[in-house]
Amino acid sequence: MDKAKAGYIEGIVSIIINTLLFALKLWAGIKTGSIAITADAWHTLSDSVSSVVVIVGVKLSSRKPDKEHPFGHGRWEHITALVIAFILAVIAWGFLKDSVIKFSEKESTQFGLLAIIVTIVSIVVKEGLSQYAFYIGRKTDNVSVKADGWHHRSDALSSVVVLIGILFAKQFWWIDSVLGAIISLMLFYATYQIAREAISRLLGEKPTPELVNKITSFIGEEYGDNIQPHHFHIHNYISHKELTFHIKLENS
Repeated sequence: MDKAKAGYIEGIVSIIINTLLFALKLWAGIKTGSIAITADAWHTLSDSVSSVVVIVGVKLSSRKPDKEHPFGHGRWEHITALVIAFILAVIAWGFLKDSVIKFSEKESTQFGLLAIIVTIVSIVVKEGLSQYAFYIGRKTDNVSVKADGWHHRSDALSSVVVLIGILFAKQFWWIDSVLGAIISLMLFYATYQIAREAISRLLGEKPTPELVNKITSFIGEEYGDNIQPHHFHIHNYISHKELTFHIKLENS
């Protein structure tokens, strides 16, 4: 599967579907006066923004090596993932602040059949987009597409939380503001997951024990015990990986 082409297709599909879903959810949120549904709508729109970032990242990371960047531009993929994480964090903070204000003012929200239908549609569509992005991300090992998948997944989960709130809104006046806060925390967690993976790969990850044993065994078979490899390092440039290690020679 061509990595750049797959990233473009995933991004375009995501932008189209999320923009349509945003319009539907925003209309439902305004109609019902629900901060949770409205927040969920803007979360969906942020998915479109993150997909634009993915497309730009794929374009930049697929550029060929040049004199200034002899190892290529593949690490743009991780940088775009960090941009997506930042977008999520900003949105999460806004939702959390609005939820606290609504709770302090003891403002309740009444839901109806419209809210239930729109929320169920959102759950199904967003989980479908999430599975699609995760599939593309696994096939191409594209961390920014995987991040986009997490963005879709967090949107689907937030809609599940909203649906639960709709069902219990009449019994608990505070349910909408509390759910808005829960959605915010879910977004913060998604931000952490995305940023951790991107930063870990940018800084460099140690090779697995299995890989170290495989290389050590190969060197032992070829050169005997005279060469002792250690200090293994893997440099991930997305388009390719480079392995370096030190060797200790006997009697040296």
